[in-house]
Amino acid sequence: MDFKGFDRPGRHAAAGGTRSVKVMIAGGFGTGKTTLVRSVSDIKPLTTEETLTQASADVDDLIGVADKQETTVSLDFGKIGLNDELVLYLFGTPGQERFWFLWNGLFKGALGAVVLVDTRRLASSFRAIEEMERQDVPFVIALNVFPDSKDHPIEEIRDALDIPDHTPVVTCDARDRASSRDVLIALIHHLKARSAPALESR
Repeated sequence: MDFKGFDRPGRHAAAGGTRSVKVMIAGGFGTGKTTLVRSVSDIKPLTTEETLTQASADVDDLIGVADKQETTVSLDFGKIGLNDELVLYLFGTPGQERFWFLWNGLFKGALGAVVLVDTRRLASSFRAIEEMERQDVPFVIALNVFPDSKDHPIEEIRDALDIPDHTPVVTCDARDRASSRDVLIALIHHLKARSAPALESR
């Protein structure tokens, strides 16, 4: 992959240096955000998972994720070097509605995002997609394949999520490092394609 000339607007790494990019990993409750960060990070990821208790049963919607035992209460953080030129710093958002107030601070400085989607529970990711659009953060949709996920055509998913044609939709297994890495590469290609006209006009 050639990432020469690709960086945050107004910032240029020294010749031969490494460029760093902040990437958000967003999505609904239980869509696999922490799993993806853990699977792909080159370092031991920082996670803020706490055990789900009976006290939260009336607060958190566990429909479709009844077996889930832990939840992120602040953020997940990881790091991956895609090559000698580009390092991604990954920030995973909390998925439950009661922690959404943290999102505004987390998104500051983000160049792009991955929105993880569980096709069994599409509605759980509507809020994350709305937030990307509200904050004007470029993103890709990653359909996280669970053992009992049905195989829906991509265009049906795109229509159901009401996302434009230029937004990439890919499938992945968040547990698999190579699959998760491919999602991040798809995001970088998307960001590079979006930034190309601006770079050419300089």
